Amino acid sequence: MADFQTVFSALIDWAANGLLDLSAWQVVLVTLVLTHITIASVTIFLHRAQAHRALELHAIPSHFFRFWLWMTTGMVTKQWVAIHRKHHAKCETDEDPHSPQVKGIETVMKRGAELYRAESKVKETMDKFGHNTPNDWIERNLYTRYSALGVSLMLIIDVLLFGALGATVWAVQMAWIPIWAAGVVNGVGHYWGYRNFEAVDASTNISPWGIVIGGEELHNNHHTYPTSAKFSVKPFEFDIGWGYIRAMEMLGLAKVRKTAPQLQLGEIKPAADAHTLEAIIANRYEVMANYAKQLRRACSTEVARLKAEGSASGSAWTNLRIAERWLHRDAEKIPTDLRVQVDSALHSAPVLQQLVAMREELRQLWTRTNVSAEQLVADLQDWCRRAESSGIAALRDFSMQLRAARA
Repeated sequence: MADFQTVFSALIDWAANGLLDLSAWQVVLVTLVLTHITIASVTIFLHRAQAHRALELHAIPSHFFRFWLWMTTGMVTKQWVAIHRKHHAKCETDEDPHSPQVKGIETVMKRGAELYRAESKVKETMDKFGHNTPNDWIERNLYTRYSALGVSLMLIIDVLLFGALGATVWAVQMAWIPIWAAGVVNGVGHYWGYRNFEAVDASTNISPWGIVIGGEELHNNHHTYPTSAKFSVKPFEFDIGWGYIRAMEMLGLAKVRKTAPQLQLGEIKPAADAHTLEAIIANRYEVMANYAKQLRRACSTEVARLKAEGSASGSAWTNLRIAERWLHRDAEKIPTDLRVQVDSALHSAPVLQQLVAMREELRQLWTRTNVSAEQLVADLQDWCRRAESSGIAALRDFSMQLRAARA
């Protein structure tokens, strides 16, 4: 009887505290660490290394990430990579597996995991976009074949370590990626936030500090430069995933293949040349982001001028305020219900009209493919001459910056 009571007491103690006998706050802390490792595995291994080939990983971290993801998510590398590559190839179209612009933000936020599972069963997607992913013995015979086994083992381990509370720890681990990656990144990251660059899709940066989701918060930066191993591009932005990659690189466990280009400025040349053109085209997203700053500056100047003159009517004032907020964006990104007011502001402000027109002329330097490089250089020189003789300070300053660009 005494032995039975001893065993029963031990079982009760284990159920209450697990093998580790941690306090509630310690369990919360450990859970956050475990889920963060999962986030790091997704962003470094699945996303940057596998889907985009932005870096090469040594066998040690590569196998660790694969094992950890098998245990904590049950995701198959080929499926995740194929779905993500298709997302980039078909972004914001009917073929995009999880675009909130097409399927609706509520659908992607609430049913992101379902959308992923449905797309993972599409053979065409797997065949077309799932190439060059792991296909060794352990992948074929364990990770892919028994994808549900890992998460089952994780449940057993969690319960052993944390007792009955381990089931909750496991549930949090299982929900972490569907909520943060499938829901927040794929949903909010194409719906709400700020944009550094006018990428062709609706991607946004959710936050300038990429910590909770391992740097995936900087989604607009990533869609602009998808093959970059580093997601942060501005001095105020932080990508913790990049910090981990640099640490592994210093230890010889990773090799970065590519990062986002940065526009280099030297002395202002008397005239733009072929090297200037090369630098502009290579850094076109940053060039257009800098132009957007000058456009916002011109809008603010126009608003201040009309305020000082007191010559604007109520509607004209409202239209200019709307233009100040939206005119730096590409035309197709301006909400349909505001375009009439933005057009009205342009009609009443020739300076802004000229800035928008010359922005589209500048864009033709890299969108026209049927002209020679010599002709493009001549067009660039002509653009700079007209910008600097326009009498518009924003255009003059920007043109001089272009003449300082170097490859």
